[in-house]
Amino acid sequence: MQPSSSDVTATGTMPLPGGETARAPEPTRRAVPEWLQQARDDVREPGQYLAYADGERRVVVPLAGEWTRIGRSLAADLRFDDATVSRRHALIVSQADGVRVLDDRSLNGVYVNGERVEWSELRDGDEIAVGRHSIWFIEAEAATTAGDEVAAASAGA
Repeated sequence: MQPSSSDVTATGTMPLPGGETARAPEPTRRAVPEWLQQARDDVREPGQYLAYADGERRVVVPLAGEWTRIGRSLAADLRFDDATVSRRHALIVSQADGVRVLDDRSLNGVYVNGERVEWSELRDGDEIAVGRHSIWFIEAEAATTAGDEVAAASAGA
């Protein structure tokens, strides 16, 4: 028996071929992975970034535009080919007053630091859970070098 659309809405499951369903586990705040600090150290330009693990590969993506789409769709900027991720799962909105994540009517929801949200402001180090994937928000400041520190000290004297 195929689940009806009301079954899908009520249970939060996603129908798959053959009558099976996929459900993302309820996210909880995870410990910050060790690789995240290395990813942060490797960032050379100030700005906002999203970082996630894709198997053994670590991916760091700059938030270049006002909108960053996350989902299973081929049109998504961050694409996860996974049944626990909706085609249009979440949007990251970057504006002058801050960065926010919005749930884009996803089936399994968007979680920030383990709590389900419709929208949430993001701060450095926040974990965004989309389906079974964790994405970390990084806000990198300008890197300073020893020459910059000397110049700043001289200007203040």
